[in-house]
Amino acid sequence: MEKFQPECTRNSSCATILQQSKEIGYLSQKNPSLPSEIITEILSRLPVKSLLKFMCVSKEWLSLISSPEFIKIHLKIASNDPNFTRHRIMFTISEPRFNLKNCSLRSFLYEPSTDAVKIVYPGRNPRTFVRVVGSCNGLICIAITENDFILWNPSVRKYKKLPNVDVVMKPRLCIQYGFGFDEANEDYKVVGIFGRYENLGRYKTVVKVYSLKNDSWRRIENFKGGTPIHDMGKFVNGKLHWLASPRTVHTSSRWDIVSLDVEREIYGTVEQPNYGEADFSAVMLGVLGGCICVLCNYEKTCADVWVLKDYGVKESWTKVVSIPYIDEPGKYVSSIPLCILLNGEVLLALGSSFVVYNPKENSFRFPNISNGGKTRKGLRLMLPSLLYQHDGGSTTNIGRKLVCGLEGSSGGILAERMWWMSYLK
Repeated sequence: MEKFQPECTRNSSCATILQQSKEIGYLSQKNPSLPSEIITEILSRLPVKSLLKFMCVSKEWLSLISSPEFIKIHLKIASNDPNFTRHRIMFTISEPRFNLKNCSLRSFLYEPSTDAVKIVYPGRNPRTFVRVVGSCNGLICIAITENDFILWNPSVRKYKKLPNVDVVMKPRLCIQYGFGFDEANEDYKVVGIFGRYENLGRYKTVVKVYSLKNDSWRRIENFKGGTPIHDMGKFVNGKLHWLASPRTVHTSSRWDIVSLDVEREIYGTVEQPNYGEADFSAVMLGVLGGCICVLCNYEKTCADVWVLKDYGVKESWTKVVSIPYIDEPGKYVSSIPLCILLNGEVLLALGSSFVVYNPKENSFRFPNISNGGKTRKGLRLMLPSLLYQHDGGSTTNIGRKLVCGLEGSSGGILAERMWWMSYLK
C-alpha cells in the first residue's frame, strides 16, 4: 500500500526529534511497575495523533498500540463517545477548486466559528470533483471519477487505489455507490450500481462489488427494488441502504428503502414507519447514532426525523423530533440529519449550510465554518482510527508494516522514532 512520505531534511530538526525520543524513552522507564491493564486503559482513551507519537516510546508500547485488540478497543471507545470528542466532519468544496476539507465536530458544535483544514488526499486533481463514498472504522472511500476509487485512512496517511471497475460508461449512466464492512469475513467492500434508462422507460442496472480481501471487482445480481434515487448508500447493521422508487420514473410519491447485505450480498427491504395521513413532499435517508433514519419534509410545515431503533422491527420506528421550517421550506428537501446531541439538539445540513435545532426551546443556531467554502457537498462524519489495509488485503494495523529495524540495533529503533516524530510534526 502506498504512503505519503514525511520530511526530515534539516539536521537541527532531526536532532530535536532524537532528543524528544530519548526523553520519552527515559520517562517511560522511570515507572516500569505500572500494570499493563492501567497503561492500556489510559492509552485507549487518547486521540490517534498522540498514540502515533507514543509508539516511539518503546518496543512494548509499539507492540501494544499496533495490536488488533488495542485498535478495536480504541475504536469502540471513540465511537461510543456521546460528546463526539474524536469525530470530524468531512466535505467537498468546489470553489475555486475541488478540495476535501475537515474540521472537529465538537469544535464546530460548541465554538462560535471553526476553521476547516484542507486535506491532501491521494489522487487529487483540482479540476475533478471528489466524492466521499462513505466512512467505516476510520477508513474512507473516495471516488475521483466514475471509475477511480481509493480506500484511505487520512489519520495514518495510508491508501490503496482500487483496480478499475470495468464497466462501460455510456451516456446518461446513473451511478450509486456504497462502502461497508463485512464483519464475518473481516473484509471491506465497495458497491457500485450502474444504471441506465432504456426503451419504454425500463431501468437496467449492473451491480459490482469490490472485495479488499480479494482485491478485485465482481458482478452480483442486478439491483432489486426499482430505481435507486440517491447516490451514496447508508451503512447500518452490516447492510447498505438506498432510497428507491419502485416505478420507472422519479416522479412517484412512494419510496422504498432497499438494503444490500454486505456479507451475503442479498437484497432486502426495510419496512417504513407509519407516517400518518399528511402527504410529505420529499424524504432523505441518513444514519443517527448507528441507526437508519428518515427525514420527511412536509411542505411549508415541518420536517420529521424518524429513527429505526431496533433494526428489523417496524414497531421500533420512532419520531425523535419535528423541526419547523425556518424561512424557506424547500431547504429541507436537501437536509441531512447528521447527529443528535445529549441535550436533544439535532444537527442538520441544509444544502451547503448547517443548523442545530433545539426541540426543548424550539430554537435554532447556526454553526459557522470560517473557511469552509461557499459550496459544500458530500458531508460525512468520520472517526480517526489506527486501521489500515496491508498489501494482502486483510484488516491489520499501522505498526509492523511501517516499522523497520526494531529487531536490529538501537540505531534502527532511534531512526524509526525519528521517522515517526517527523511524520507527526
